[in-house]
Amino acid sequence: MKQIIVDIAVDGEIKISTKGFTGKTCVEESKFLKDLLCHETSVQLVAVYYATTDEQEKQFIPICG
Repeated sequence: MKQIIVDIAVDGEIKISTKGFTGKTCVEESKFLKDLLCHETSVQLVAVYYATTDEQEKQFIPICG
């Protein structure tokens, strides 16, 4: 299941994290929150960000010749 989690600390700091996304879709899907809430002060990308989905890999498989 895909989730976008928003944590708001007592001091007002907002952290946005995602679960269930593969590749760059996590950044694309949560961008509206970043744009709505504030400016970005830091980014921490995890290994799943650099992963590709099976669908993306299939796009590059030569099927003719």
